Amino acid sequence: MASLAALVAAAALLPGFAPVGSGPAGGLVLTGRFPGTVRPGYVYLPPSFSTARRYPVVYLLHGMPGAPSEYLDGTRLLEVADRAPRPFVAVLPAAGPSVHYDGEWAGTWESDLVERIVPWIDRRLPTDATPAGRVIAGLSAGGYGAVDIGLRHPGVFGTIESWGGYFTPLRDGPLERAGSAELAAHDPTLLVRTKRAALARARTRFFVSTGPPHSRWAPPAATIRYARELREAGLRCVLRVYSSRAGEWSRQLADGLRWALQRA
Repeated sequence: MASLAALVAAAALLPGFAPVGSGPAGGLVLTGRFPGTVRPGYVYLPPSFSTARRYPVVYLLHGMPGAPSEYLDGTRLLEVADRAPRPFVAVLPAAGPSVHYDGEWAGTWESDLVERIVPWIDRRLPTDATPAGRVIAGLSAGGYGAVDIGLRHPGVFGTIESWGGYFTPLRDGPLERAGSAELAAHDPTLLVRTKRAALARARTRFFVSTGPPHSRWAPPAATIRYARELREAGLRCVLRVYSSRAGEWSRQLADGLRWALQRA
């Protein structure tokens, strides 16, 4: 059960957000709308949350179609988070006008995250508001979104993680009518090459993982090739390959978060 002190602190710091659950060790989950956004999202606060310390913050992007609740319902996030090597804040925004949205984390969903949500979280919560203190990660389409957004904004997120994601921009959502130049601007392989110097200066780190194929857009070979691309660019990258579907998403999330937080 979340402590009364944590509930009071959360209510004061996150106006419009209300508690909806807690983790096994007392972490607190709140839901509400981030400024300027359409759909509700979530914020996770760790056990014994206190404004007297600074926390790393992890931005988790959901798959498509879907909702941020997939992390709470299907990945053991609260169990992993409550027992993480370092306490952290997690931010789970939503993309698309509804749960049926089957596009990409681009356009307004990208700008909402980088220009509205990240600054708002840093103003409202005691986060480590430096690139080293920020992680962006995602499952499937969220993995593509995490890599695309992280690469397009070097120096905002110090750790970028893709769990079963893909690395080629798809013509859907905001990119449905994109020309070749816009698609190139959202191509994670090209972005590694064009942003290499900025990423190296920012000491950006990558964790990419894959399991048995879950869509034709995300074959394991694509993740393995992308890890090679990152390493050839001189960027720090960890690759994990999982052979079983059993608990695939939970294991990728758990390993990715532990790696990020042990080295944050």
